[in-house]
Amino acid sequence: MKPADYPLQPAHLWEHFYQITQIPRPSREEAAVRQYVIGLAVQGGHPWREDATGNLVVSVAASEGMADRPMVIIQNHLDMVTVKTGDKDHDFSREPLDLQVADGWLRADRTTLGADNGVGCAAALALMTDPGVKHPPLELLFTVDEETGLGGALNLDPSLLSGSLMLNLDTEDWNELYIGCTGGGGWELRRSFELQPVPAGAEQWELSLQGLAGGHSGIQIHQQLGNAIKLLAFCLADIPEVQLARFDAGVAHNVIPREGSLLFSCPAGQGARLQGRLQQLRDQWLSYLPAADAALEISLRASDCDRVLTAADSRALLDLVGLFPHGAQAYNLVRPAELVDLSINLARIVLADGQLMLESSFRFFNETQSLPLQQQVLGLARQFGLEVTQVVGYPGWQPDFDSPLLERASVLHEQLFGQRPAVKAIHAGLECGILKGKKPDLDILSFGPTIRGAHSPTERLRIETVPPFWQFLTALLAQL
Repeated sequence: MKPADYPLQPAHLWEHFYQITQIPRPSREEAAVRQYVIGLAVQGGHPWREDATGNLVVSVAASEGMADRPMVIIQNHLDMVTVKTGDKDHDFSREPLDLQVADGWLRADRTTLGADNGVGCAAALALMTDPGVKHPPLELLFTVDEETGLGGALNLDPSLLSGSLMLNLDTEDWNELYIGCTGGGGWELRRSFELQPVPAGAEQWELSLQGLAGGHSGIQIHQQLGNAIKLLAFCLADIPEVQLARFDAGVAHNVIPREGSLLFSCPAGQGARLQGRLQQLRDQWLSYLPAADAALEISLRASDCDRVLTAADSRALLDLVGLFPHGAQAYNLVRPAELVDLSINLARIVLADGQLMLESSFRFFNETQSLPLQQQVLGLARQFGLEVTQVVGYPGWQPDFDSPLLERASVLHEQLFGQRPAVKAIHAGLECGILKGKKPDLDILSFGPTIRGAHSPTERLRIETVPPFWQFLTALLAQL
C-alpha cells in the first residue's frame, strides 16, 4: 500500500517508482518489470525491441520541433539487490516492497528499497509518459542482471542502439556529475574437507553476529564498515582445538557482509570462556568501527552438530579468513582519502557438509594496479588448496574531463542551482564502461538523486533531491 505521505511531485516519476516497487525484480527475474515497461510503451505507441539477454530499448519520438536533434540514450538497469534483516519475513521473488516515509527519506521496511536503480528507471518512464517534457529523440535502455555482475550490459546487442549521447541515471549523490567508474572482477573459491565425529566430551555452540550496517562494496568500501565474516572468524582465533561444522555469512559479491553464524565444537570450558569475552570483543570493535555499525550484536548458544572438520582444517580455514584481503587497497593520488582506486570485498562464505565456498570481488580504475592484489588472492588459493573459478570481469569507464556533454551539463547546473556541480568518478561498476566498449563513439554522463545504504536494508532515497534531479534531467534534454 502506498504510504499516506508518499511524495507527489514530479507526479509521473513518483508514480512509476511506486509501481516498480510493487513488482518483484531480483536479478535474473526481471520478466514482470520488463512487461510493465513494455505495457507502457505499447500504450503510448512507442516502438520497443529486446535482445536475447532480455535487455530492452524503447524508442520515444522527439517533441515537436526537436526531431533534428541528436538521439539521446537514457540508460538504467531493471534489477535490484535483495537484502533484508534477519527478523524480516519477505520473499523478494513474490512480494511487493512495504514503503515508509520518515525524516525526509523514502525507504522499505527492513529490506532494500531498489532505488538503485529503480528511481532512474522511473525517471526514464516519466520521460515517456509526461507530455509536458520537451526532449530530442530518445532511446530508453533498460538492462537486466546488473547487480550480479553486469551481465545484461556485457551481453547487450549494440545494434539495439543508434544514439551517441548517453545519460546514465545510476549514481547516488545529487549535485555531482560522474564521468568515470571502476572495472572489476572476482572469484569463487572452493574446497572439500573430510568430516569426523564430534570428539567425545566436546561442547557444541552456535555463534551468531548481526546488526552491522553492511552496504555497497564499491561506494561504501572506504567507510571501513565491519565485515561479519572477518569478525566471526576472529572470535574463534584463540580457541584451542576448535572444530567447525558450519560457517554462513554474506549474501552477494557486491554487498559488505552484515551478519552470519558459525557452528562449531570445542573442548569443555572453552564455550564459557568465549561467552565471557563477547562483550569485550564488541566493545573493542565499536571503538573503531563507524557509527553505522553501532547496532552490532554477538550471541552464543548451545547447539548440536554431528560431524565437524578436523582441528587442523578448522584452524586453516580461520587463518584463510584472517589473511584474506578486504577493504580499500589504494587511494587516488590526486584526491587522497576521497576516491578509492582499488578495493576488494570478502563477500560470502558458506561451509556446509564439508563443502566450502568463498566469494570475493575487486574493483579498479587501472587494471594493472590490481594485478598484485589478484596475485595475492591466487597465492592464498594455492597455499590453502582452493579451486578457483574466475568470475567474468568488466571494464572501467575512464574519466573524460574534456567531454562536451559534461561541459554543457556543468554550465546548466550552475544556471539552475547557482553552483557548479562536483565532477567525480565513482568507485563502483556502472555499466557505462561496458557500453562505451560496445559503442566507442558514446559521450556519457551519469547523475542521480541522493541514495544512502544501497545494497543494504537501510537503503533510502532522499525525497527532496528528486525534484531538482528531474528538473535538471528535463532541462538538459531540452538543450541537447
